[in-house]
Amino acid sequence: MSKKRKRQTRTGSSSNKSTGSSSSVESRKLPDNFNPDYSYVAQDLRRIGTLAGIFISILVILALFMR
Repeated sequence: MSKKRKRQTRTGSSSNKSTGSSSSVESRKLPDNFNPDYSYVAQDLRRIGTLAGIFISILVILALFMR
């Protein structure tokens, strides 16, 4: 049932040297004044964790009462 073929892996270092794509990566640098604010992500993750903990504890309490 398993596949008989092996996966082929590509080595990116040899293709980058021959095509010269390393210079295109250097031209796409971010400006110095780029400073994203991701504080809302930490708040959302904290809220998700709190809700998950509450729901799991509710499920455990319900499982104890339904025996």
